[in-house]
Amino acid sequence: MTAVTEPAGPFVHPALFYRDQQEYLAGVVPFVRKGLAAGEPVAVAVPTENLRLLKREIGTDEGVRFLDMREVGRNPGRIIPGVLSAFADAQPSGARVRIVGEPIWAGRSATEYPACVQHEALINAAFQGRAVTILCPYDIQRLDPQVVADAYGTHPVILDAGSGRERESPPYDYEAVHARYNEPLPPAPEVPAHTFVSDVLGEVRHLATDAAGRFGLVSPRLDDLALAVAELTTNSVVHGGGSGVLRVWAEDGYVVCEVHDQGRLSDLLAGRRPASRDQRGGRGLLIVNLVADLVRVHTDPAGTTVRCWFAL
Repeated sequence: MTAVTEPAGPFVHPALFYRDQQEYLAGVVPFVRKGLAAGEPVAVAVPTENLRLLKREIGTDEGVRFLDMREVGRNPGRIIPGVLSAFADAQPSGARVRIVGEPIWAGRSATEYPACVQHEALINAAFQGRAVTILCPYDIQRLDPQVVADAYGTHPVILDAGSGRERESPPYDYEAVHARYNEPLPPAPEVPAHTFVSDVLGEVRHLATDAAGRFGLVSPRLDDLALAVAELTTNSVVHGGGSGVLRVWAEDGYVVCEVHDQGRLSDLLAGRRPASRDQRGGRGLLIVNLVADLVRVHTDPAGTTVRCWFAL
């Protein structure tokens, strides 16, 4: 396979379509080895089963950073700041960075998928103009056809591992894909709705942790939920009209907390930029992405809803 290893511009973001293990290795391994031969820092963040394959084929002594995407990327909102940018920003200035990132695999739930595809879209905004190549494998044999169709919209280049062909993607329009998945969240169940303002932020945080504790969430995850609620409710007071509404419930092995306010998110990369050491404020949604197991956001002129999941 050729193609992606000869970048035409600073940032390169191809989707690799594969159908079986043989095609997967044929598409990914040469990409990694060419990067190593060129002295480029290389990271591989893929699901557990594919990580084992690549470690056996490439070896673990080659200087590749291997990461299990089922762990580091269980919340898609965490991948850009906590995985991709974290690796790229740690490299020497001017070095081209090469990453294999596979955030979507068969078994991702319908609840997770909108966050996954929005992540794939936002990679293009986060790394625009940077000397980074991010190869995103897609198992087109097992993934839903809609997932494959969305990959055309979030990647400017498509590589076919079977044929070795590379082609531009005419439907590529990451902003349109991101907007399409800015969909209203499913209605919350009939649970208490706690309205809050600045004077009761501590009280509402305790309400959330008490409810989560009754549902069976324990520390340190209970502490993570408390931190997320504190950040979201403070954001509502400061940026969302001065008040908001909190709901907490349990479903499908998770404690879910939701905060709604009258603010509107206009920054596509809110919560996905790594915070600089001297940054003051602006870390709220980033912190939530880093501690929660899943975060979904819906924003429109009527307000913003942030819903986050914590595994029991």
